[in-house]
Amino acid sequence: MTEQPDANPAQPGSAGDDRLGPRPLDRPTVDPAQTAVFGRPRGVDGAFDKLYTPASNGSQNLSLAPPAPESLAEAFRRPPGAEGVLLERPREATGEAAAAEPPLWTDDNDPWRDPAAGAVLAGPAVSAEDEPKPGQRPPGALLSLPEVLFGRRVQTKALVLLGVVALLVGAVGGLVGWWVADTGSELTGSATISEAGAAKERPPGSVADIAKRVSPAVVSLEVFKPGADSGEQGSGVMIDPQGYILTNEHVVSTAVADSTVKVTAIFNDGTRTEAKVVGSDPKSDLAVVKVNVTNPVVLQIGKSSGLQVGDSVIAVGSPLALQNTVTSGIVSALNRPITAGGDNGSPPVTYEAIQTDAAINHGNSGGALVDSTGALVGINSSIRSSSSDGGSIGIGFAIPSDYAIKIAKALIKDGKVTHADIGINASSTVAGSSTMGAQVKNVAPNGPAAAAGIKEGDVITKIGDRLVRDSAELTVAVRNHDVGEVVPVQLARDGALLVVDVTLGSD
Repeated sequence: MTEQPDANPAQPGSAGDDRLGPRPLDRPTVDPAQTAVFGRPRGVDGAFDKLYTPASNGSQNLSLAPPAPESLAEAFRRPPGAEGVLLERPREATGEAAAAEPPLWTDDNDPWRDPAAGAVLAGPAVSAEDEPKPGQRPPGALLSLPEVLFGRRVQTKALVLLGVVALLVGAVGGLVGWWVADTGSELTGSATISEAGAAKERPPGSVADIAKRVSPAVVSLEVFKPGADSGEQGSGVMIDPQGYILTNEHVVSTAVADSTVKVTAIFNDGTRTEAKVVGSDPKSDLAVVKVNVTNPVVLQIGKSSGLQVGDSVIAVGSPLALQNTVTSGIVSALNRPITAGGDNGSPPVTYEAIQTDAAINHGNSGGALVDSTGALVGINSSIRSSSSDGGSIGIGFAIPSDYAIKIAKALIKDGKVTHADIGINASSTVAGSSTMGAQVKNVAPNGPAAAAGIKEGDVITKIGDRLVRDSAELTVAVRNHDVGEVVPVQLARDGALLVVDVTLGSD
């Protein structure tokens, strides 16, 4: 805006002379560096556009861009025959009213959409008359029970059938529960038992294998008098296919003394048959009976002289009337002189025995003692017991098979047997004596001992190669020799040791 001159300009020397003049222009210094960058070029006083001069051909001195690619030009150029600008000017700029376009949705074709409605998260659009009142939720379609349970509509018949099935299942479950509660208890129920799949191994030579082979050859013997309430029972061993059975003399002693007493042999399979006494020997406690059977199982005879202490042995018999009983153990001792009390008033029996810890009880007498091969090595005969009932305490005695078979052969052949005899009575030396042995009490006149010069008071300490430590050992040492055999006898007399030759006689 330009200033207007005052209507009354002040004259020099008038009252307006005291007005201050214009303030001088403040031109700050300019940094030469900034002047070089932003200042006009040298020699230019006016505007910068004066530097550009039109070209001689009438076009501006501008570097034009290269022509557009044909594809872009075809896509964005004016249509053929079109003039002016590409886009039509908006009607708002020309003042013309915009033509109303039909709505995309109407109430007839989409009641859930109002194009003029704002984009908000809300329920579906409704018409004005259906507009809910403030605070009131518009009613909607409710789901039925089948739709809630199954996700779809179900027929009424199916629902009824499902209800009936559910009632039946509940009733059955209730009845089962009531029955279990009424009949069971906390201590009963079903058990899950774990059973072994594979059978137990029984290799050859095991106790089970030996028992299976030996048991048919061991019989049970019943000795009773007809009409009597009770009798005696023992065991026997089949030693010959002709039906000969070897047993103890004390098992059949009543049958030997009374011919009316019957002996019955009971085999492993339950077969019962009558047995006849062939012969018996009270001094060795051995006897032979015979049964009339066809093709019996016979026990193999072993060598008792080959046994050693600690060898495994098995006892088979009928202890306490329990037939076919098998026990096992070892050989506890060998060459054990045993004196057993005689039955029914008979004199004591002395024999050399195999000691074993295999359980032997009353009824085992006459049964088999077999080795680890199943061969017969002894005839079970007696036990040592500390109780009044005479039960086993692990000390049992068996007559060696070598001696027992020798006696059995003599009984089968002649029905009787004779033994070697020295012709003296002796007793064991008392404790504290200077010499251990069998002291001679009396000498039979004209007997084998008298003929050899043995006197009363002599202490016999050795028979042949066998030491004699007591009277029982003297008896078994003499019986191990044959009648008529000459044996050296060592004895102590008046502190001196003497050896005399004795020709054994017969008992």
